[in-house]
Amino acid sequence: MKFDKEGNILSFERKKTELYQELGLQARDLRFQHLVSISRRNNKIILRMEFVKAVITSEYLLILDYRNLHLEQWFLRELAPQLAGEGQLVTFSLPFEFRALEAILQHRISTLQGRLQFLQPRILEILEALVDPKLLSIDRSKLHVLLQNGKTLSELETDIKVFKEAILEILDEDELIEELCLTKLSTPQMPYVLT
Repeated sequence: MKFDKEGNILSFERKKTELYQELGLQARDLRFQHLVSISRRNNKIILRMEFVKAVITSEYLLILDYRNLHLEQWFLRELAPQLAGEGQLVTFSLPFEFRALEAILQHRISTLQGRLQFLQPRILEILEALVDPKLLSIDRSKLHVLLQNGKTLSELETDIKVFKEAILEILDEDELIEELCLTKLSTPQMPYVLT
């Protein structure tokens, strides 16, 4: 699925080899080994945020392997309008690649928040039931559910840490942020200063 600066969407299928040639990338560039990664290759940003795999240029955002119902709805309802400037992106005045990055990062953050908002009340409810002084014994089924939710919460914590580390790695290195600014590479007469 391809999004341009105006939020127009083009859906198409390509063989991997054709896609590599069209993008000017090697097969290794689109092998996603980590759940969260942001890198630059051949004047393109290659991004993976768990289920979202994307290639960003200064002109368009290409989403790879998008056949996830939840993601498809997000692409159509939120991403396209955000890229066209109808959303609340802080980076709207910056080059397109930063708008695309921000939209994907916002989606990832809201997904993580949604998972936490789903888990937190369930865990608190079970904990309150376990410490209820009216009950003289502990309900083993509640302990079992608490253990399962604890495992899910631990997985969420790991996902958040990995996401945070990937973002901090970029934010801590001015050179990496400059590398992600593709527009200055393709149109040198329009310098962008990041502060």
